Amino acid sequence: MPKLTIDGIAVEVPPNTTILQAAESVGVEIPRFCYHDRLSIAGNCRMCLVDVEKSPKPVASCAMPVGEGMVVHTKSDRANKARGGVMEFLLINHPLDCPICDQGGECDLQDQAMAYGFDRGRFHENKRAVKDKYMGPVVETVMTRCIHCTRCVRFATEVAGVPQLGATGRGEDMEITTYLEGALSSELSGNVVDLCPVGALTSKPYAFNARPWELRKTESVDVMDAVGTNVRLDARGRVVLRVLPRVNEDVNEEWMADKSRHAVDGLRYQRLDQPYVRKNGKLQPASWDEAFGAIVTKIKGLPGSKIAALAGDTVDAESMMVLKDLLTALGSGNLDCRQDGAALDPSVRASYIFNSTIAGIEQADAILIVGSNPRKEAPVLNARIRKRYLRGGVAIATVGDAIDLTYKYEHLGADAGLLSRIADGSHPFAATLKSAKKPMIIVGMAALTRADGAAVLAAAKSVADNCGLVKDGWNGFNVLHTAASRVGGLDLGFVPGAGGKDTRGILAGASGGEIEAVYLLGADEINTAKLGKAFVIYQGHHGDRGAHRADVVLPGAAYTEKDGTYVNTEGRVQRGLRAVFPPGDAREDWTIIRALSEKLGKTLPYDSIGQVRARMYYVNPLFSGVDKAQAADWKPFGAAGAVAATGFDYPVKNYYMTDPISRASRTMAQCTEEFVLAGSKQMTGTHG
Repeated sequence: MPKLTIDGIAVEVPPNTTILQAAESVGVEIPRFCYHDRLSIAGNCRMCLVDVEKSPKPVASCAMPVGEGMVVHTKSDRANKARGGVMEFLLINHPLDCPICDQGGECDLQDQAMAYGFDRGRFHENKRAVKDKYMGPVVETVMTRCIHCTRCVRFATEVAGVPQLGATGRGEDMEITTYLEGALSSELSGNVVDLCPVGALTSKPYAFNARPWELRKTESVDVMDAVGTNVRLDARGRVVLRVLPRVNEDVNEEWMADKSRHAVDGLRYQRLDQPYVRKNGKLQPASWDEAFGAIVTKIKGLPGSKIAALAGDTVDAESMMVLKDLLTALGSGNLDCRQDGAALDPSVRASYIFNSTIAGIEQADAILIVGSNPRKEAPVLNARIRKRYLRGGVAIATVGDAIDLTYKYEHLGADAGLLSRIADGSHPFAATLKSAKKPMIIVGMAALTRADGAAVLAAAKSVADNCGLVKDGWNGFNVLHTAASRVGGLDLGFVPGAGGKDTRGILAGASGGEIEAVYLLGADEINTAKLGKAFVIYQGHHGDRGAHRADVVLPGAAYTEKDGTYVNTEGRVQRGLRAVFPPGDAREDWTIIRALSEKLGKTLPYDSIGQVRARMYYVNPLFSGVDKAQAADWKPFGAAGAVAATGFDYPVKNYYMTDPISRASRTMAQCTEEFVLAGSKQMTGTHG
């Protein structure tokens, strides 16, 4: 390995390491604009110039591989003078509008101008001006500020997989733009704002709302999908103004999906901030005592077999634990966390988690996607598949609809029966899986929510067993969830008890009069018409579908307003922290259920979230392993049966509106108008 000296520090690094990377490995910081360690090297900003002995001119450290015996100076007069010259050139045409720029206070150009800029300019000609571009509802452009680092172009092409951004023109006429001057149609487009080192690309929904030093920052996790993206909630007063990604190499690297980032404004609209009780057919505002009184009047004395509960897709594990204990105390086994009726086996953890882990995708050399559209269901995870695809040496195939993914794949067909042929080896792709060192299958909710979902799950397991997907040190059987709360609910056993009914059974029982009381804990993705004449208690944070049908509404807290535990699709236990308090009389969800248990005469034995978590650890010790994806034992699961030769009904019809928060978001409504409705009009020829 080459040995070199950087600022007097001897360092040994692998071959092909650049000078900039070598410097970072010993804690020497070199300024840069175009270089980003997750993107290809462009070498076009020249801010990273360093002084290399025996070199006739300063060297761009981001693009120069190290050499044996190199002696590098990053802080010499020559290097500093070169960077000062680069900075002067960059500021020649920059508008210097920091007071009105949203990047102000967290701008790389500001920081480096302070370090390397001159105290006056020597350029007295007119500054170059560039027309602003339209990039969609979430990205604001002020292209006169652009310094042509091309980070956004490289991200769109390499990570997002939508090569719609590029540079047109040359020299003074060069501009960064979408080629067709339209919106950037990617579910990851908001990341270009994080990447932009100046104020050329900023967040359109956040524009002119706040300065970074005004914001209170809280680390949390995202609940808009099941990836468990690590996020930072930035709040001022009682309002969360923006959500940014945090770096977690095992989960989301440093990327974030647009819905997770921009649906945050939905937290301000259509909120439930006080209890309601239905009187004379209409929901009327009520006190907590009145709401609890109405529930006690209906439920007290009701046999457990006539009571049921359903948990929604964004519910924290603590709330599900407390509700499960309450239902058990009432003698009911009718509970389920699978609103969509997915045929998952709660008794075998390996049957319902992403066993390979999200980071493990990078090791796979054959991937079979069944009944899933990762681009819509988990954009950040889809970016990881694209990352693996770009490296080469991986075969990707799908069973289901021919969908628009960001990488090339072989479409095997829409017939779910293909799984049986792959399992018995009669399909050509079986040989691909068998010959792979680390093959994987990704089973989506569209495959498991069918009427024969249990048989599809069993067929997927047969593929895993017969094609060598599970071997020493590798488990290639993966389930891709769409709900943030699903794995946590299954881990806690929020599923039917002995003789209990699942989601389909509960809805059928409510329609037929067997179930007389249904507790909806943030459950909005069900057909509420099937609840019949049942007494419905809805606990949640938005006036969505469940609240419209409810007889009693209990206002809960959104994920930004409570401490909560969530388990992502790979089974990684993560903690979210409260950034702001709930509005009005709304309360944290577990506290509401605990208070109700007292009114019902079934007082639950905990008074703090610590005690609730101790109860969770007792039920499933895995909950004590925070931030760890723990491997599950491979055991028999699934109910073998005939798989119908039909296609799949994909759960995400509109990526931008999948839950109460995103449905209340104005930004998501604009995205729906731009990307979903406009696209469907063009497809049907009704645009104009």
